[in-house]
Amino acid sequence: MSEYLNELGTERAMKDQFMSRHAESPFVQGSVYAFRGLKYFPGDEAFRVPAKLERLPEPKEAFLRTNRDGQAAMRWVGELVFSIRGRKLRLRVYHAGEGVGTSVFVPFRDGTSGRESYGPGRYLTLELHEADEYELDFNRAFNPYCAYTDAYECGFPPAENDLPVPIRAGEKVWSTEQNPRTPSSAVIALLPPRADKPAAPAKAPSKAKKGKPAPRAKRATPRPKGAGKPRRPTRR
Repeated sequence: MSEYLNELGTERAMKDQFMSRHAESPFVQGSVYAFRGLKYFPGDEAFRVPAKLERLPEPKEAFLRTNRDGQAAMRWVGELVFSIRGRKLRLRVYHAGEGVGTSVFVPFRDGTSGRESYGPGRYLTLELHEADEYELDFNRAFNPYCAYTDAYECGFPPAENDLPVPIRAGEKVWSTEQNPRTPSSAVIALLPPRADKPAAPAKAPSKAKKGKPAPRAKRATPRPKGAGKPRRPTRR
């Protein structure tokens, strides 16, 4: 086994230790599932490719849809250009704002999404530098925390980051029984339930007896404000 694959295996073992016991692990904080080890595609150096970042003249404000039907504000930095098995591909790169320094993230979907991998998409992270040449390592692709528990909100890849090829590298889906096929499926699953029937219109008040006020019609209970809004900040 190569030194790279040994290093990758060590990283995955360390992540399992974090997920199983650390206070910030989604399995410790709120998942209904007992942690039993993350699942991965076998390491494959064919999915470790050079990429060139084509920056925008100025970063643009962008909004990524979230699993709670909200919007995560980002800065669109540019696009990574790379090739996998002879096919030229592109992925948009985003900066999450203050507090993350030069770290950027690359959300993506591919031909395995909704089947072998988490349907709404996976992430890669990079550290920006002036040369703008990077190693894009899909063996290190990981699931957002909302793949494990509904307690977190996460941004989904835009349509431009849907890769038309299967990327059998990186983290697999945690639970095949609880795997939304698409970002929209994940959003719908978390929206608050709607009433099956609309509230009946209020009836006209009956005539009151002399000296007594007419009774008021009951109003339908209003939908609570904030229903479906995020309970936790985005985690990556």
